[in-house]
Amino acid sequence: MARGKAATFELQRGAIQEAAADLIAAKGFHNTSMAEIARTCGVSKPLLYHYYRDKEHILFDIADFHVDRLLKLVEDVLAGTDAPRLQLERMICRFLDVYVSGRSFHVVLVQDVKFLHAVQREQIIDKERRIVGAFADTIEGIEPGLRGQRLDKAVTMVLFGMINWTFSWLRAEGELSSAEMGPLVTRIFLHGVTGLAQEAPGTVHRSPAAVV
Repeated sequence: MARGKAATFELQRGAIQEAAADLIAAKGFHNTSMAEIARTCGVSKPLLYHYYRDKEHILFDIADFHVDRLLKLVEDVLAGTDAPRLQLERMICRFLDVYVSGRSFHVVLVQDVKFLHAVQREQIIDKERRIVGAFADTIEGIEPGLRGQRLDKAVTMVLFGMINWTFSWLRAEGELSSAEMGPLVTRIFLHGVTGLAQEAPGTVHRSPAAVV
């Protein structure tokens, strides 16, 4: 019975996270109230406080859930034995997919984590550093020597600059899916745009192995 109650509690918290993420992504952290979150979730404000002590608690859980999901994707890909280039492509594909399917969570992570208190913010940033480090290691595996030139982190952040804001324009119903964008981003990141138009149609942005 206790286990069932715990499961229901977590399901309700998850529903609150989703509703709050949508509101905060649309209006910003400071322009979203606990009363509005409660109303959107169809619960009373006192009941909302049964699940979350305050709005910052909700913000932390949204960001923590999202960054944990991204970290798990990285760990899953790197647990395999694929070559670094394919690992990179798979990570990019899966990140882009999460950025589309979990758009509100990603917007909150990008735009609102700065409103967390220092200790909580550092917990999120530490996980982000682990993600960046894993990407940097993979890129070093593709292009050995970047670390020796102290370029590995800078190059990795260039990649994140390419993908982190795709949520603002990449759509599931758009011309290219996240699965198609992944190989395209990987190709441009590794080799640039030169020669892209001359490549065989479909060979760049359709790489089934990358999304397995």
